[in-house]
Amino acid sequence: MKNKNIFKLFLLCMLLVHSSLNAQGLLDKLENEFPDKPVYEIATFKTTRIGLGHSIETRKKGALEISLYNRYWNIPDFKGQRFLADVVSIRYGLDYAFSDNFTVGLGYTNHDKISDGFFKYKLLKQRQNSNKGLFSITLIQGISHRKVEGIYNDNYEQNNASSSSKYAFTSQVLIARKINTELSLQVAPTFIQRAENPLIDDTKNQFAIAFGGRHKIGGHASIVSEYFYVTNPLKSIETYNAFMIGLNWELSHLLLQFQMTNARNFAEDTFITQTRNNFNAKDGNFHFGFNATWVLQTKKKKLR
Repeated sequence: MKNKNIFKLFLLCMLLVHSSLNAQGLLDKLENEFPDKPVYEIATFKTTRIGLGHSIETRKKGALEISLYNRYWNIPDFKGQRFLADVVSIRYGLDYAFSDNFTVGLGYTNHDKISDGFFKYKLLKQRQNSNKGLFSITLIQGISHRKVEGIYNDNYEQNNASSSSKYAFTSQVLIARKINTELSLQVAPTFIQRAENPLIDDTKNQFAIAFGGRHKIGGHASIVSEYFYVTNPLKSIETYNAFMIGLNWELSHLLLQFQMTNARNFAEDTFITQTRNNFNAKDGNFHFGFNATWVLQTKKKKLR
């Protein structure tokens, strides 16, 4: 009887070992088929622009973004009569995502006759619950061309300006972190280069740093703000640092942005370094901005 009990115990142990080996083999197969992939943060800013400047966000591959940016302001002691505002400046823009991380954009502003474009690449994505990817980083290279010498019109005749001085280049490194589901912050070191003009004693290279933030206040609404600090402002004209505070409202594929700002222009090199008004309600310095952005998906999603 004793030998039979020992034999039964031995069989039971063998069965447990065999089951354990089979279970471990199954777990190994599952780990090989479904590896532990990092989980990335999404919707840090919900849109590709915080308000005035770019955010770290890029669209999904095949997305076409159609934008209409408006800026309204009044002219002090204006003699005429115009509906709502004395001046309306509009930028028409098209952005296309060639991949999930790479976007190209073009735009034109009717008021200051500036054409602009940019290349945008998301270099790094913030990870969830990880110490490896603490931030999202996006690189931007922008270029602008103006038909009229905007900042120098008060200093000398337009005919004296060389064609090369009408181009400007803006390079930015956008660094952002989604603090929690409601709050996201971004900082952007910025380098702006324009051709040297022999008639004006201004530096051709300027440095700035942009600070931006978004705070979600509802399911589809958020408060946003931006501030651009220029380390070496122009000497030939008096300029102020650009500032914006506004409300973003999401409606499916449509985004509406309402802003109060002292910046009149849309091209980065212009509004960052050439804003002529301080942020106050005096002398027409307080401007209202309204942006509308539509997103169209040009490629169908693949079914798995």
